[in-house]
Order: sequence, then C-alpha cells, then structure tokens
Amino acid sequence: MLATWATSLQSLSLPHSRLSPVPSSPSSQLDSLNLTTHRRSFPGVSTRLMTSSDEKHRIERIASSIRVIPNFPKPGIMFQDITTLLLDPNAFGDTVELFVERYRDQRISVVAGVEARGFIFGPPIALAIGAKFVPLRKPKKLPGEVISEEYSLEYGTDKIEMHVGAVQPNDRAIVIDDLIATGGTLCAAVKLLERVGAVVVECACVIELPELNGREKLGGIPLFVLINRA
Repeated sequence: MLATWATSLQSLSLPHSRLSPVPSSPSSQLDSLNLTTHRRSFPGVSTRLMTSSDEKHRIERIASSIRVIPNFPKPGIMFQDITTLLLDPNAFGDTVELFVERYRDQRISVVAGVEARGFIFGPPIALAIGAKFVPLRKPKKLPGEVISEEYSLEYGTDKIEMHVGAVQPNDRAIVIDDLIATGGTLCAAVKLLERVGAVVVECACVIELPELNGREKLGGIPLFVLINRA
C-alpha cells in the first residue's frame, strides 16, 4: 500500500460542503523531502521556494479542474464536484503540495480526515509530513471501540466517530475535508479531537462557501482554504 502511494507521488508536482446555493464564478518540484525518522521520503519530490505567482498559478489550476453541477442533489444547489480534480494529476498534485508546504514544519502528528472526501486528501498529506492518518467516520463504520460527536443538519442530526486510542493527549492535529459550507461537520470533528486532549492546530479544506458562514462555527480554530466559491 505504501509503495503504491510512493509510486503515485513520484509523478506529482508535489512540493470547503460541496453544496453551493449560488454559482461560483497555497521552486522546482518537491525534490527529496528530507523528512524526520517517522516521515516518508518520496523520490522525485522536491522542496521549492514558492512565489506568489507560482501559488496563484497552482490555485487557478485547481479551481479550473473542479466541476460545478447545477441542481444536484436537489434544485437550486450548485454541487462542487472534486472528482474531476482527481482526474487531473497536475491539479491533484498541486492540491496535496500546497497542504504539505503549509504543514510539514508545524510538528503535526495527526491528520484527521472527515468521511468521505477527507479520506482522499488526508493520507498523502499525512505520509509526506510524517503524521498518522485518523479517519473520522459516520456511525457504525468503525469496527473497534469508538467515541462519537453529534452535529446538526438542516433536518435532524448526524454523528461522526473515531476509534478510541487513535489520538493521544497533546497530539497536534489538523482536520482535512474537501469543502466547508455550514461548518457543522468540521465543528464536530474539532470537538471530537479536543475531547481526547488533542490540540487542533487548524482545519483545512480545498473549497469554502463563505456565504454560508461555516468558519464562524469553528470557535476560533483557524481555517485554511485554497479556493473561495463566493
């Protein structure tokens, strides 16, 4: 499995919900990330000095690769579809690269991925920065003993769960998802991690829908996003 990740990352230029009610109009390649003992070094991955123009170019490539599908899953919704980003190795690589550049020197020990799209971006980031990946799943998906956190939906409630013992007190964690809309899921993820004594350094998403005010629910936890779909 790790060999598969390494092979995939060799080809990359490695270095917020999907639902939007309105249309929406972070220097060579990462070459030998000299990671600490617990970090993985991927051949062909280089460290580069990122310029503002380089960052802008990469973010534009990511944004242009994300498909917007009107009226899905119901009328009036503009769905932010990141599956087309995954079809573009350059855009996918840019996405992982920007997160790796941001977090590799922040002593992050946990990358917590929110089901399900956080499972796409979280593992390669965790491998590159030498952190463990912890899945935050919907109820009855994890086989071991879990703790859970409930959050509100438009109609009713839902839960996310985490294995007991996966995160230790004083672990430094980031929470990864593809998109933040109303912020309920990310807020629940932060509470879940803080209940076991972890320090949540930041939440990170590819896309933010700022008109839905999701970041206000995070209670002061910083939020890093690549694209604003205003």
